[in-house]
Amino acid sequence: MVLPSRRFRDPRSTAYDFIDAVMVRCPDCEKPAYVIPAPGDFGGGGWSQSRPRRLVCGGCGLARVCSGRSLTFRWGTANPGRDPYFGARLWLQAETRHGWLWAYNLEHLDLIRRYVEASVRERAPWYDTGRKMTLVARLPTWIKRAKNRDEVLRAVDRIHASLVAP
Repeated sequence: MVLPSRRFRDPRSTAYDFIDAVMVRCPDCEKPAYVIPAPGDFGGGGWSQSRPRRLVCGGCGLARVCSGRSLTFRWGTANPGRDPYFGARLWLQAETRHGWLWAYNLEHLDLIRRYVEASVRERAPWYDTGRKMTLVARLPTWIKRAKNRDEVLRAVDRIHASLVAP
């Protein structure tokens, strides 16, 4: 029986598209916390990623503010993932034998899942204008390889299970 192929088209997303709400591990109580834009009017318009951010935890009540001016993206998978504003450990991550698989939020994790599941993966043509180094293009080779598909999908399932665990 031949299964229909699943097709993935790169939506040209970058890391900046997923950092408006980042799910992290609270530095104080180790429960889920969020890095979100700080409330208030900060000049209107402008680049939304440069707005101040808040790290808020519903478990212990922790609240910290970051200016939002300096972002530190960590692209490697040798170490656990961290958010670009506070450097707090990401909640959505799992270790595999190849390295760490992590995501900033559920939308990011869904993009990774759809990419890995697909048997046909399409990128934008080289002559097309727009972003060339998208988030999908920056994924580590071990995530992109078809022979690791089952292992990566199991890691994604473990990450999803961490959301429902008490």
